[in-house]
Amino acid sequence: MAVHERQGRLSPKELSPRSLWTRYRASGADLPFGNPLAAHGVAMEGYFWRFTQPGTDRVVIALCGVNRADDSAGPGSHWATLGLAAHPGGFLRTAAHPVAAADPDRLGASAGDVFCGDSERVWMDLGDDARLDIRLSDLRPWPRRRFGASSVFHSVPGLNQYWHSWLLGGRVEGHVILGDEKWDLTGSQVYGEKNWGKGGFPESWWWGQAQGFADPQACVAFAGGQVHSGPLRTEVTAVVVALPDGRVVRLGNPVTSPVRATVTDESWHLRGRNARWSVEISGSSPIGAAHVLPVPLPAERRNVAGSIEHLGGHMTVTVHERGKLVWADESHSAALEHGGLDRARAELDRRGAAADATDAPPIV
Repeated sequence: MAVHERQGRLSPKELSPRSLWTRYRASGADLPFGNPLAAHGVAMEGYFWRFTQPGTDRVVIALCGVNRADDSAGPGSHWATLGLAAHPGGFLRTAAHPVAAADPDRLGASAGDVFCGDSERVWMDLGDDARLDIRLSDLRPWPRRRFGASSVFHSVPGLNQYWHSWLLGGRVEGHVILGDEKWDLTGSQVYGEKNWGKGGFPESWWWGQAQGFADPQACVAFAGGQVHSGPLRTEVTAVVVALPDGRVVRLGNPVTSPVRATVTDESWHLRGRNARWSVEISGSSPIGAAHVLPVPLPAERRNVAGSIEHLGGHMTVTVHERGKLVWADESHSAALEHGGLDRARAELDRRGAAADATDAPPIV
């Protein structure tokens, strides 16, 4: 009888502060002043680095998604989505790797003997003609301890997607091998972010990031999409601007600093404001110049085409403080993305790709 009465109830151990905190983070959420860089234990933990080389317009991206299949919760249940891509030249190499791990204490991910990445080094080996080895130092991290780039949404449990731009600059040393070319990336600008969620990627999303402005301290990033948790559904866009003078502007709270986004496969227009700041971003690039990148279906242990991402687009940014212009510039090395499974599949079909293709390089 006592056993029957306790069915469905939490034990005292499960109600301990530590256990409740662990369960809360396992929903994808973080308390204020928490650590969004550590793995949460959700279905997908995504890690992304982007390297921009001023003067050459060269751009390289490296990505790793650590995905949890639903067939077990222990070792062997995690696999990786890996990608290495570049502009100009349209290089692209992706893979689904059967082994992966995400660090539960700090920023860090690995995939067997082909990838490891953290705040100090990014190393990838997808073949003799697809290798990256970068060391990072003098980092310019996200400056606000209370919340990450998703602001108050970090504290909402069970969202399908969270986003955090943790690295807004730093010193780069290293190189990349792309086919029969070797690029020295030493002196490039670096950006890093992390995204995670309980079911992979949203149904639709848009994203952008740019460096390569006249001032090397400047960095811009934005991310938006359909966010939901149970019956709660809303569309949210967050904008982050690291100004040349060191200040970081973040907009995107629906009530206090809303951002309006109008996005197509070839154009991005965003306007956001709060009581102090207003930011306007415009981006453009022809769809044929985009890479089609894979996204994971975590439970199915496979990648599918999901993202149309331009690596060398054009972006203009204008920032006003209390109505006064404080910064305006443009970049010709901008990343501009429009995501969605149906959208990416349609673009592969337009390019004549095979039915089972999960990616494609640019065609122009």
